[in-house]
Amino acid sequence: MAARRVARVLVDSPLPQLDRLFDYVIPDELAADAVPGVRVKVPLRSAGRVVEGYLVEMGVDDPADRPLSDLEAVVSPVQVLPKRLYRLVRAVADRAAGGAGDVLRLAVPKRMVRAEKSWLAGDPPAPCAVPAAAHDRARSVLAAYPALEEGIDAGARIALDAAPGVVRVAEEHVVGAWALLLAASAVTTLAGGRSGIIVVPDYRDEEQILAALASFGVADAVVRVDARQSGPERYAGYLRILAEAPCIVVGSRSAVYAPAHAVGLVALWDDGDSLLTEPLSPGVHPRDAALVRQELEGGALLFAGHTRTTDVQRLVDAGWVREAPAARRASPRVILSATREGESHGSRVPSAAFAAAREALQAGPVLVQVARPGFAPSLVCAECRSPARCPHCGGPLRAHRRGAVPECAWCGRAANGWTCAACGSDRVRMASSGSERTADELGRAFPGTRIIVSDGAHPLTAVDDRPALVIATRGAEPIADGGYRAVLLLDGDRMLQSDDLRIGESCLRWWSNAAALAAPGAPVHLVGVTGSVARALATWSQPAYARSELAERAPLKMPPTVRVATVEGTAKEVDAALTAVRAAVTDLPADAVLGPVPVAESETMRALVRFTYAQGRAVTGALRGAVVTAALRTRRPAKGRPPGPRNTLKVRVDVLDPEL
Repeated sequence: MAARRVARVLVDSPLPQLDRLFDYVIPDELAADAVPGVRVKVPLRSAGRVVEGYLVEMGVDDPADRPLSDLEAVVSPVQVLPKRLYRLVRAVADRAAGGAGDVLRLAVPKRMVRAEKSWLAGDPPAPCAVPAAAHDRARSVLAAYPALEEGIDAGARIALDAAPGVVRVAEEHVVGAWALLLAASAVTTLAGGRSGIIVVPDYRDEEQILAALASFGVADAVVRVDARQSGPERYAGYLRILAEAPCIVVGSRSAVYAPAHAVGLVALWDDGDSLLTEPLSPGVHPRDAALVRQELEGGALLFAGHTRTTDVQRLVDAGWVREAPAARRASPRVILSATREGESHGSRVPSAAFAAAREALQAGPVLVQVARPGFAPSLVCAECRSPARCPHCGGPLRAHRRGAVPECAWCGRAANGWTCAACGSDRVRMASSGSERTADELGRAFPGTRIIVSDGAHPLTAVDDRPALVIATRGAEPIADGGYRAVLLLDGDRMLQSDDLRIGESCLRWWSNAAALAAPGAPVHLVGVTGSVARALATWSQPAYARSELAERAPLKMPPTVRVATVEGTAKEVDAALTAVRAAVTDLPADAVLGPVPVAESETMRALVRFTYAQGRAVTGALRGAVVTAALRTRRPAKGRPPGPRNTLKVRVDVLDPEL
């Protein structure tokens, strides 16, 4: 009997039991178009329907002695899933006990027919030639970090602590010095005939990188990848990335999967930013995906930031990542500002910081960083200081302006006639000041001064060099032309009160990023904060803080010294998953499993599994097997039979701040 051509297909389905390759026969009429990487349609015999998928590879031609269905159709001739991308998403999914299809939905945009036809009708892109002058300029920028250019050429893994400061890259663009450094790294990579990928937290950082790249004259080779693009724009950019011409990819989380040609550099900026945390299953952080990618494909890997996360510091301590110190150390002038004798205790702006702001306003803009947006983000009872809560839903009350009726931050209802449940008082007072109230207070303290607010409701990316008080929430600080003449970091004690495991790291990152926007020699006042975090900022020794944090977490078995998985589902499902883990890892310590405990007064149970990096493959494999087993128990019942229990088992690996 004649052998048949067989295609191995990954079905595009969220069902965990379908997370494998299925064999289908390629009919003669589809033989020319059915090649690895194309989108196809295939039948599912169990469900009696046709679904889309990806032809991953050609199977072994075999005689017709086993029942196989035929491919239904080839959706498009474009090979959107190259082999290198499938290997990456498969490895990333396995590491996170997830499905390859879930990762692919992040990596491959939806097909847009018109954009695809336009692409196929055009000429393939030609390699971008980096002008000699631009290459020389890029190398001069990298010279500030002697080990960086050598590391890029050698395909090394590098941790870099970026120097503070801002630079002008064009008549209308001022960017952080870090953006010029990462752009120069990518341009150097492109000049060597290889692609570069730069992953940043949000659009503000992305715009800085794009402006820096434009100053090198390589705009034709730059591809942007982010959620602000339309579907056709995103798909057209993806098709450009697939071409065999090197490019520079700039984008947010999903850019780390970009299947660019001959990748020579993957750079992540500020990997501690919460915006880089992937909310969609399987929740793989771009930092971890980049590590997997570098191990599979080679090329250089660069972790850069004004601070260093404990995750990167663990890699440095293990010798897996090497440091690239600056040839000349630069740091802002940080002052730990506290109230003086005679001032009211807990004064929001101590006299020293107030005087520094007044003096700096004679020369240019002053940055004031606050913790929260709005006018009064939280209210308390004026008599007993109990938090003011909404009588309808129990949410916190807030005020949008002075004298306004309090509103609930959760349901939005106005709290007319509110009374305190604890003491019966009907009066409230402001417990905290947001960006708008701070602007109101400082506007009265500095009459005639221009006041600018930058927060989620009033986003700004840049301000000019004229005198102004710029009130910004953390992470929303605009860049000032020439740098801020003074920086005031307020609400530091309130920021540190969060019960987040990484709150110290986060505060140091917020403050460092703001301090980095100061002009050379300008004062940076950190108000009302002492301790190790404040000392790390004042001495600009963020790596030392990361090392100390890591050392403190090791005996407590807290991440990232260990990996942590959250297992959530019914008591039976969670118990089966934990049993599978113990069977797969026989040397798992007794205290490695915490729980299970009930979740929020429901029938759902939750447990934590702590395991070493060496045990990762066995633990994630066992957890993924438990998810598949639980899913198989919930198959559609036969006709006339009652439905079985619904599958509720969920697994999340590498939780940043795990809690039971």
